[in-house]
This record gives sequence, C-alpha cells and structure tokens, in this order.
Amino acid sequence: MAGNLERALGIIELLAKNGGSMQLAAIADTLNIPRSGTHRLLSMLIDEGYVRQDEEHGEYMLALKLVSLALIYLSTGGVLDVSQPVLDRLAAASGELARLGVVEDDHITFVGKAQGAKSGLRYDPDMGSQPPLHCTASGQAWLSSLSDEEALELVSRQGGLGKPGQGGPKAPKTIQQFLQDLQGARKRGYGIASETYEAGMTSMAAPIRNPVTGVVVGVVSLAGPTSRLPEARLKALAPALLEAASDMGAATLSSPYFKRSVQAPAAAAPATQATKAPAAKKQRARVT
Repeated sequence: MAGNLERALGIIELLAKNGGSMQLAAIADTLNIPRSGTHRLLSMLIDEGYVRQDEEHGEYMLALKLVSLALIYLSTGGVLDVSQPVLDRLAAASGELARLGVVEDDHITFVGKAQGAKSGLRYDPDMGSQPPLHCTASGQAWLSSLSDEEALELVSRQGGLGKPGQGGPKAPKTIQQFLQDLQGARKRGYGIASETYEAGMTSMAAPIRNPVTGVVVGVVSLAGPTSRLPEARLKALAPALLEAASDMGAATLSSPYFKRSVQAPAAAAPATQATKAPAAKKQRARVT
C-alpha cells in the first residue's frame, strides 16, 4: 500500500512539474514503474478525480481537483487573507512583482503574489514554484537566519551549488561566494539576487518572522527586470519591503496556518546569535 501511495504521488508530482500532458509510456519510463502498474495507478487517480485522460490522444494530465483543494486550503488557513493586502500595497508602491513565499521543511513555496507593473516588461513566474535556495533572494532571506552550516546543508539537499540548468549567469559557483552573499543578506536584513537566478532579472527579499518565536516562517520578495532595479533603486525600495515583512510577521498570529509550531529544518541546530539576520525596524516610507 505504501509503495502504491508513493508511486501515485510521484505520478501527480511528475504531471504537475511537466506542465502539460504525458503518454503512459513516458510516465512509466520516467518514474521507473512497470507500465501495467502505471496504468492501474492512473486509472485509480482518474476514478478519484485527480487525473484525467485526453480521449482523442490518450495522454494523461492533472485534473483541477488539486488546484481546488490547494485554493481551499490557502483560504481556510488564512494565508491569503493575511498576505494579499500587504502584497497589493507593496506591488503598487514599487511597480514590480511582489510575492509571498512560505517556509516548509527544507524549501520555500510561493503561494501569493501581486503584480505592480502596469506596462512594459513584466516578470510573472508560475505560482507554487519552489525557488532554488542558493541563487535567489528568497533563499538568501531565509538562510540568512540560520548558521552557515545549516544553510549549506539545505542547499546540498537541493543538489548543491552549480547544479546544471539551475541559476543564472552570476549564480554562486563556490561555497565562499555563496557564504559571502549570505553574509551580505545578514548585514542588510534582506537578500539581493541580480542575475543569479535568471539572466536580466533582479530580486530582493526579506524574511517574515513569527513575532513570538522569531523563527522565519516565510519571505516577501520583489522582482523585476535588472534594468529597472539597479542598486540605487533596490536601496530605495528596501524600507517598503522591510515594512511589508514586518506587517506580515505581525499578522501571522491571526492566521491558523501560521499558528502551528514552526521548527527549524530537520537535523539542523538552532542558529547562533552571530548568524541571525538583524531585526527589521518598521519604517514608513513612500516609494516612488
């Protein structure tokens, strides 16, 4: 039973990450499952409403049941109620894409966004994505609250530095470079990633802390074309970003989702005082 459950979940994850439809043979070969067993699992998932099959070509794809469940979960958990007004305000003030990422186990998942760009080039990646920690501002924002050893452990779980096909032209290739970027995020109180994740794109992110425990429960980020986000512009946006992170941190106490006990990643010791990011002072500033 456990084996079938693991395989069924593997099929769901594969179809989600594939972003389209797949033939039975491709699913079976990718997951190394016998085709007969793959067919049985797909039939079960179809019966339960999680997968559907194209009648004309026979390809399999995810049904909307998972999307519906995810939206219900975010709504009943209070995540969107807490974050959306803050994201809308930050996006309007900056004119860029504002996003909320939630920390869970050893990764960050983006669950909310607001687009501030009204014209020109717009950066608008898919929701539900999990950013690589070593080359993104969101990863820096979270990892800056941990020790160097904890941060490197989490990065190694994602495949380490220099993983093929992951990161932009300026992504850190060495541990020394990665730790230098992390130290910069600690000093500023927020992370910056300029063409480290994707060519021509820059982002900045601040950690969202539970106001009682101080544990980082999420990140709030801004992202847009590098041409619109030079260093001076990032500094000008920093007060609004830190304010948003502070407001979300305070609001987490009213969210059933964030009321759960938030623990450090498995097998990771608590961060030392020397490696904790400086607490963000709430600043009110109009960003133009």
